Amino acid sequence: MVCYGIAVVATAKPSFFKADQPMASNLSADRTTSCGAVSSSRRRDLVFVVNPRGANGRTGEEWKKLLPYLRSRLGSDCNICESLTSGPCHAIDITREAIREGADAVIAVGGDGTLHEVVNGFFWGEKPVSNHDEKAIHTTALSLIPLGTGSDFSRTFGWKNDPCEAIERIAKGLRSWIDVGVIVGGEGESHYFLNVADIHLSAKAGYYASRYKRFGNLCYVIGALQAFFGHNNQDLKIKVNEGEWEICSKVTALCIGNAKFFGGGMKITPNAHPSSGNFEMVILQDFKWYDFILKLHKLYDGTHLSVKNVFSRSARSIEIEEIEGTGSIYVQSDGEFLGFLPRKFFILPAAIEMIQ
Repeated sequence: MVCYGIAVVATAKPSFFKADQPMASNLSADRTTSCGAVSSSRRRDLVFVVNPRGANGRTGEEWKKLLPYLRSRLGSDCNICESLTSGPCHAIDITREAIREGADAVIAVGGDGTLHEVVNGFFWGEKPVSNHDEKAIHTTALSLIPLGTGSDFSRTFGWKNDPCEAIERIAKGLRSWIDVGVIVGGEGESHYFLNVADIHLSAKAGYYASRYKRFGNLCYVIGALQAFFGHNNQDLKIKVNEGEWEICSKVTALCIGNAKFFGGGMKITPNAHPSSGNFEMVILQDFKWYDFILKLHKLYDGTHLSVKNVFSRSARSIEIEEIEGTGSIYVQSDGEFLGFLPRKFFILPAAIEMIQ
């Protein structure tokens, strides 16, 4: 079905096709240049992965309003493919198929959760997903139209929460390589993240916050309050950059940043950047509930590193284990609950090209 000149795809294993031509099984034909340097004989194939249920359905409604502008701004130079997600992890499948079919870019439309799934779709079996066409000279880029609840990743780049501004970035097509964080351990394959992974109280708060997304950014406050009930600071074992194990006592929260913000604008890892080649690890030790109330403004403006019992260091890899082994220390990344410790985190430098 074709709507607004856009190919609409909503199947579990989508096949992307050019909006102004019959369905094509291979989108890599006639590709001669990379994104940002497009020849007159080649149209870019852009796949927009939309979570219509994001932000309590607001994402889907805003996306419908955005379509006419998207078509007028990009339609003359690009083949625009829209793919609506139908449930959890669907964006991962869509992204993998788009890359294999040679899309120039996959654009996450939604919040950090949708972006998180799209990033995980760039990998399969602990390796990057490859284009079926071995002769293709371009790579599939990542981009974002923020239409979600938090949109924390875009804050690191100073991007406004403005979809029209995002479309202008996509139109320009300027690319740069960014780092990706990897989490291994527990059950299943490796997990990938762009923004922030966190452990213990903050991860538990994020787990609870996901239940209250209907309240917008207030969900993070509600989640934090709920997480405080029954919370106990814990001693952890930490190994940094394959060094010796260290004991970190009374850990309240531990955050591993590839970017700066989480929790709806909290600048938790203020020195992190996804092109640095390193994480910033921030540890909060022996915090009480009233510490968060008194120091909350510092957590949001990124000045908390000067606070007592807050420690920061740069790292390429981090292993974390419980000492008591209760199996109850929460782990999450980019707002997605991933289970419990132990886990290992390491960085993949310059792993994905991003349209900026």
